[in-house]
Amino acid sequence: MISRLTRTLAVASLLAATAVGAQSTQGATHAASGAAAAKKSSAGTIQVRWLGHAGFEVVSPGGTRILIDPWLAQNPATPDSLKAVERWSGANKPAAILVSHAHFDHAADAKALATASGAPVISAFEWVNTLGLPEAQALGGNVGGTFTVGDVIVHMVPAMHSSEPGRPVGFVLHFADGRTLYHTGDTWVFGDMALIEARYHPSIILMGMGGGPYTEDPATAAFAVQRYFHPKVIVPMHYATFPALATEAQVRAAFKGDSRLHVMKPGEMAKF
Repeated sequence: MISRLTRTLAVASLLAATAVGAQSTQGATHAASGAAAAKKSSAGTIQVRWLGHAGFEVVSPGGTRILIDPWLAQNPATPDSLKAVERWSGANKPAAILVSHAHFDHAADAKALATASGAPVISAFEWVNTLGLPEAQALGGNVGGTFTVGDVIVHMVPAMHSSEPGRPVGFVLHFADGRTLYHTGDTWVFGDMALIEARYHPSIILMGMGGGPYTEDPATAAFAVQRYFHPKVIVPMHYATFPALATEAQVRAAFKGDSRLHVMKPGEMAKF
């Protein structure tokens, strides 16, 4: 009788301990979920300013400022307030200048900006080394290359275009919160876009779609997105600068019904 009572009490004690453990585990799970939600809700914004044509200013959630393809002084689409080299000093000084290829409408002001600001230029190895910049500012690379700029990891990826010297590239910016931004550079649709999506999952795409004699047109850009990518935001670029390029109306028509399209005006800053 005493032995049976002892066994009964032992089983009851074990069940009580199991219940407490379950409650502790459940509480820990809720706490972890709450922490993850808080982290997600407190994520900073990615700031993107279109400088006209293929030029952008990107500011990471941590405050790292990066210029991409800065053709400014002679760019008819760039607002006057953003053209001068002096504009990009002091608080507006970039941490790095990325250049997708050597054509003037992407690279024209890179050296002047680097000289005035002290910022490094990241581009194809062969082209960067023609600029005559100090070694610390001439950051040449190639497809697959990676650079750390502040709290941003910059990946060089392929582009289907031309460039002399060197080769054309695109850039994927990987932010500390896990999001990524893909600047296509000048390109046509190509199969390795599938690898860029699989490897980096770009959430924001700055996509060339000017068409004409130079690059993919809006319809081809829309096809590329549909076939290869799953972004949250698509920012069109490299259009309407010259008469030979696609118009804004043509861009909007190609992406009709796609709520991810975010058409910007030169000089406009968007926050994502």
